[in-house]
Amino acid sequence: MIEHLVSVDYRRAPEHPLPVAYDDSWAALKWVASHAHGDGPEEWLNRHVDFGKVFLGGDSAGANIAHQLALRFGQERLEGIDNIKGIILVHPYFWGIEPIGNEERDPEKRKVIDGVWYFACPTTGGNDDPLINPLLDPKLATLGCNKVLVAVAGNDALRERGWYYCEELKKRGWRGKVEFVEANGENHVFHLENATCENAVTLLKKISSFINDD
Repeated sequence: MIEHLVSVDYRRAPEHPLPVAYDDSWAALKWVASHAHGDGPEEWLNRHVDFGKVFLGGDSAGANIAHQLALRFGQERLEGIDNIKGIILVHPYFWGIEPIGNEERDPEKRKVIDGVWYFACPTTGGNDDPLINPLLDPKLATLGCNKVLVAVAGNDALRERGWYYCEELKKRGWRGKVEFVEANGENHVFHLENATCENAVTLLKKISSFINDD
């Protein structure tokens, strides 16, 4: 059971291009951590949160952000949070210049997805920027959590990136536990359109078991 949930209202592109969303989310995590000693500004966090069992998660862009937070935590750490138990990446928004696996190879179709990243991060060096292509990030093995759950949708153009992300973690020698689940026949963030469909319920149960399985 998820006892307490904090949802981050980070600022969004294009008014606030990346890396603003990453910085806002890191600031929010620091704010949560400031309650670990029982003297933070939000009483329910002081009294009820188990800071030894922190998880990060999100879907699509939110999953990308959760990954980046865990990566930053592996480098910097935070006073008040000694460990991140796990991250939950649902249909993570990862991409890259070169197609991988069974990924779309039509240049015109890829151009649409390519353009989204430039829209969100105008100062980027391209779609092989480690912020969107973690497969090329030299720091990937320093991911600061104990375990990772990656959920993909079978009809999602980003499906291959989620699978290869899991494989790359293993290849890099990351010592945590990696779990991968796929909803066959579904599209990107299908659970937001139909939260009660069978695959959405299955996904929710998987996330719950991932959190509660120590």
